[in-house]
Amino acid sequence: MSTKLSVNLNKVALIRNSRDTTIPSVVDAAKTVIAAGADGITVHPRPDMRHILPSDVYDLAALLAQDEYQHIEFNIEGNPYANSEQNGFPGFMALVKEVNPDQCTLVPDDPIQLTSDHGWDLTRESNTLKPIVGTLQDQNIRVSLFMDPDDAQLALAARLGTERIEFYTGPYAEHFGKPIQDQILDTFSNAGNVANDLGLGINAGHDLNLDNLALFCQSVTPVAEVSIGHAIISDALWLGLEETISRYRTILDNI
Repeated sequence: MSTKLSVNLNKVALIRNSRDTTIPSVVDAAKTVIAAGADGITVHPRPDMRHILPSDVYDLAALLAQDEYQHIEFNIEGNPYANSEQNGFPGFMALVKEVNPDQCTLVPDDPIQLTSDHGWDLTRESNTLKPIVGTLQDQNIRVSLFMDPDDAQLALAARLGTERIEFYTGPYAEHFGKPIQDQILDTFSNAGNVANDLGLGINAGHDLNLDNLALFCQSVTPVAEVSIGHAIISDALWLGLEETISRYRTILDNI
């Protein structure tokens, strides 16, 4: 079975929020990418609400609850400790528990970070994350942890009982096409083997694009899902959103 493509719509919301408008519509973007072949929708709400808003999360949940979209997975990612009464953010966990997505990807990002840039250090966080993982699983929400390709950390993730991990692929993307590329890719490939042995499903995301996606998914197997946002919206400026999704889908279908 080919790797699923989950499209992150944060950048659509970011463009909309730069004006006092409802354009572009996050829901319309979701309909477009699904029609073009996407398997899932990803959002990453943050307390500063600079892109995806709680209202977007509710609107997308309502869309994906419709019969014609029952096959589409909804993935909400973010920091489980995130909360902000000042901005009206209901709190990440409160939002997830209310919406009940198919998957929740827990990410250790700081509220002021521009984007996620590292995986969990579970030597420090396991005790506090364990009840969070349990709470999500009690609602039949699949849990994925944003992780670096570190064998010891993956073992701790498995001990927490999480179903999947999502490899933070930033280092691979940054060095793609450079002399160190193969060395970094080997690190991910070896960590993928460890994850397989531990019974962890593998997701991947961060700066994957039309150029580097195929090699990663050929080298780290099997990748159940990739979550891509920035590159897709950037490519769509030149190619159009439907054609962009089609090209990503073609890559994944031919691995």
